[in-house]
Amino acid sequence: MSVGASPRTVVRMPLRVVFADDNFLMREGMTALLAEVDGIDLVGTATDAATLLALVDELAPDAVLTDIRMPPTHTKEGIDAARLIRSRHPQVGVVVLSQYVEEDYAFELLADGVAGRGYLLKERVTDLAELGRALREVAGGGSVLDPLVVEALLARRAAETPLLGLTDREREVLREMATGRNNAAIATTLFMSDRAVEKHIGSVFQKLGLVDEHAVNRRVSAVLAYLEASGSAR
Repeated sequence: MSVGASPRTVVRMPLRVVFADDNFLMREGMTALLAEVDGIDLVGTATDAATLLALVDELAPDAVLTDIRMPPTHTKEGIDAARLIRSRHPQVGVVVLSQYVEEDYAFELLADGVAGRGYLLKERVTDLAELGRALREVAGGGSVLDPLVVEALLARRAAETPLLGLTDREREVLREMATGRNNAAIATTLFMSDRAVEKHIGSVFQKLGLVDEHAVNRRVSAVLAYLEASGSAR
């Protein structure tokens, strides 16, 4: 009679983390918080981007948690460091922390891809379970974005590509406008009444933010927006 092998015990090694922030109170507070997160081992802290990069080179952590604004300019040193770390050490995940939602910085952080990157608001880090999950996610090559950051990015995308807000019928009307057809010709082509065409054109003007211009200029501006969005304008 053979004896079956005993079940293997899976041991998860602590996640080795480096934290960077030039604010003393923030560093002390975060050090205390990370000590409470199960499976997290804080192996180093930095007060500026240069020290952070040196620590990553030396310690090869699993993940980095860094403030965005650090010396010397207190603008986006954390973003620049995050991109350098991902370039030099693709296996190291990086979560950047921000006091506010800053779409430009989020876009820059994600410009080279989302794998191994995270962007959280500082108000979230008091949730120990969420903080631990975020660090493990980026360390494993995933990505974590604060819900408010996602909302801001989507709103910005919609603002930059206003045609996304048009209905299919409004797009059809705008397409016909781009060919140079007047309202009567558009109505005939799309089997619509003149009144319906006018209604759709008015809605297009409003959605494209062209409500305060003269009718002729609005028509031209709408067509230019269509051409640019469709890749026809150069």
